[in-house]
Amino acid sequence: MKRKVTSKVISQKEISPAIFDLWLETDLAAEARAGQFIGVFPKDKSTLLPRPISICKVREDGKALRIVYRIAGQGTREFSGLREGDEVQIMGPLGNGFPAEAGLGKKVFLMGGGIGIPPMVELAKEIKKQSDDNTVIQSIMGYRDADTFLSEELGKYGEVFIATEDGSVGTKGNVMTAIREKGLEAEVIFACGPMPMLRAIKSYAQEKGIPAYISLEEHMACGVGACLGCVVKTREVDHHSHVNNARICTDGPVFEAGDVEI
Repeated sequence: MKRKVTSKVISQKEISPAIFDLWLETDLAAEARAGQFIGVFPKDKSTLLPRPISICKVREDGKALRIVYRIAGQGTREFSGLREGDEVQIMGPLGNGFPAEAGLGKKVFLMGGGIGIPPMVELAKEIKKQSDDNTVIQSIMGYRDADTFLSEELGKYGEVFIATEDGSVGTKGNVMTAIREKGLEAEVIFACGPMPMLRAIKSYAQEKGIPAYISLEEHMACGVGACLGCVVKTREVDHHSHVNNARICTDGPVFEAGDVEI
């Protein structure tokens, strides 16, 4: 059940230009899973709505959450000034999550692009924690340049393959270029990133006949399904709007790729 609570800042650091790594002390962590997100409320009353930020990691004791976010506007710029001991209101956990169990005993692709990379950390941790020797985690991450934040951490859970737009690290191109260049194969895909990347992954998964679970990045207003501001066309009729739409904030953000039109 989602709740609005006051959390306390444990630590925050800038890990890449304009990208911040923030740990929050909160009991919401005990209920959170990979692929979900929280709404973070700015103190500036002119920015009324919470900012949706994906959960990067859950502390083992279930008493702290980690979020990694990019400064994108006034609200996130305010968050970047938070320091140890500061209090901030958050709401969550929101949305569904990745079905980590779908990757157990299989060859798995974890695919992230840009600020869609952070959710892959908790997902890799969850799969690894539940997995057996037959589970193979391959993380294929796409970056603009050599600033490959979180790639070393993902390396704790399996092999990491990097694609950069400028070719400064790994494969020059995108995540699909890396898969082709390295001859990689998988039995299930989990992905989060910009829409062009997710469209390519959906097409690839259909071509290979394998399931793909994609987390849709979308601008959200309320974050709780009331405003219908973040909808995606689906095969099934939504019980709330009674049309072939789903609310990304509540029905998602994770969907089986074949169930949505993107």
